[in-house]
Amino acid sequence: MPAVALTKYNLIYHRGAAPIKHNRRIRICASILGIGCIAAGASKAMVTTAASSSSSNGGAYTTIKERVRFEKEIKKSKFIAIAGPIPDEQSAQSFLSQVRDQRATHNCWAYKVGDQYRSNDDGEPSGTAGKPIHSAIESSGIDRVMVVVIRHFGGIKLGTGGLVRAYGGVASECLRNAPTCLVKSKVRMGVEVSFDLLGVLYHQLQSFQVEDIKQDYETGKDGITMVTFQVDFDRIEKLEDAIKSHCSRDLVFYKR
Repeated sequence: MPAVALTKYNLIYHRGAAPIKHNRRIRICASILGIGCIAAGASKAMVTTAASSSSSNGGAYTTIKERVRFEKEIKKSKFIAIAGPIPDEQSAQSFLSQVRDQRATHNCWAYKVGDQYRSNDDGEPSGTAGKPIHSAIESSGIDRVMVVVIRHFGGIKLGTGGLVRAYGGVASECLRNAPTCLVKSKVRMGVEVSFDLLGVLYHQLQSFQVEDIKQDYETGKDGITMVTFQVDFDRIEKLEDAIKSHCSRDLVFYKR
């Protein structure tokens, strides 16, 4: 199935996907583009990498709004948990570089970005630090987040069980105190529309609180302009129905 990329408008549609009658006045295309938020170092040990069983790619997920910090002393060792939002895996290394303490005994961490996660024990016995931090993230239901737990050793060994409880506990408490927000995926949509329908179209777009509206008259077609915008993924169907109802029932929608 040949795909034609409308690079000029950052849109993609498939030609020949189905025997669909094209409307000469309006054509709408859509592709997943971005997100919007609504309020609501060096390794000394094995790094664990895997794909989690659940995915947050279904359109919405919860993350933390800002960097948070939690400290606790356990048997003379000082544990400092720092959590922060990360948009992607590449951001994890940058976050770690910013918060790690070179003077500390250990800088253990874990992060989760959609289906991907990693953890690091940073010199602690295998499975006693990074894994419980990751478990705390999973239990919190928070995504696109990294937690670094810094330990300043106080001279008393905690044992395997004690380390698991310490690292997992401070990570959980840190995330519990963090302000969160719901992030909804945005869909970039575009519509080729005749000039006489612009007023009707803009009224519908404004009523659905779309964002980043842009207009381009250089379509190569007389009397036709391209209008692009972003809309929440869960409002696409209602927006399509509204535009069809007020503009034309024969509209053909193309989605990636």
